[in-house]
Amino acid sequence: MHTITFLHVTSYCGNVIYLFGEVYIQLLHAAGSLVGLAVGDAFGAPLEGLASPTETVREMGYSYHHGRKPGTFTDDTEQALAVARSLVRCRGFSPEDMMAELVQAYRSDPTVYGPTSRRVFDLVLLGMDPRDAARAAHEMNRGSRSNGSVMRGPPIGIWSGGPEVEVYSMACSRLTHYDPVAGACSSFVNRMVSDLCRGREREEAFRRALSRCRDREVAGILGSFREHDPVPGLDCLLATHASLSVFMEQDTFEETLVAAVNLGGDADTVGAIAGSLAGARYGLFAIPRRWLAALQGLPEVLSTAWQLWHVARG
Repeated sequence: MHTITFLHVTSYCGNVIYLFGEVYIQLLHAAGSLVGLAVGDAFGAPLEGLASPTETVREMGYSYHHGRKPGTFTDDTEQALAVARSLVRCRGFSPEDMMAELVQAYRSDPTVYGPTSRRVFDLVLLGMDPRDAARAAHEMNRGSRSNGSVMRGPPIGIWSGGPEVEVYSMACSRLTHYDPVAGACSSFVNRMVSDLCRGREREEAFRRALSRCRDREVAGILGSFREHDPVPGLDCLLATHASLSVFMEQDTFEETLVAAVNLGGDADTVGAIAGSLAGARYGLFAIPRRWLAALQGLPEVLSTAWQLWHVARG
């Protein structure tokens, strides 16, 4: 028989505790990413479509143009939750199931959706084959470089840590956004979310996302993000650049979100993308308690995050 010494037992217990601690920490960062997305969305919603405020906004307010009380998130989070639910139910990426989830979410409140996604979902509801809807919408709208597929994509990064992140990000984006630039922006953000949730440092996550980006325009702008002023626009690359810029330049979750939403413009989407990145880096406990207390639907977001991470663990 093998002799089990005190040192062996101590070493074994230490390794188990360390492993459990690592898993727990990664769970908090995964939850932080999805909750951070929802917080950024709800925080930015009242400033959507407005110029940058003259005085810095630090608290969630009433969304007058949508008639929503403070802490209410928009379609940014609704779509992200739809993506996450599909990944959980299918234990992987199923374009048919994910489109069905997205359409179901759309039917609950179509008024807050952007022009590209709205056109696609309307076409699907009218009977068009979902495989044809994105291209048809692209042609009808004369483009599809809007940011809807970027804001909803981070659950893919939470779910996957492997080389398939970019593949599934592009496929998820293509469900509604036929323009490949939208897919490249989504892939960049999702790769960073994936790496940050799994313990990589911010600069390393950025370099890895850049090294995997195959779109020259996206790589050129995001790779030199400090050389361009952030513009919180509806265009997918503008929104991604603005979100990345504030995330890379700030050192806390709160300051990242404050900088993001106070840009104005498409503030809810920039807030959602920046919030997902910041939540993945700093973790759930870094999100200010007052914002968590104000967030409508927090239990649903948390529950979905736990389920998604459980599936990610395998």
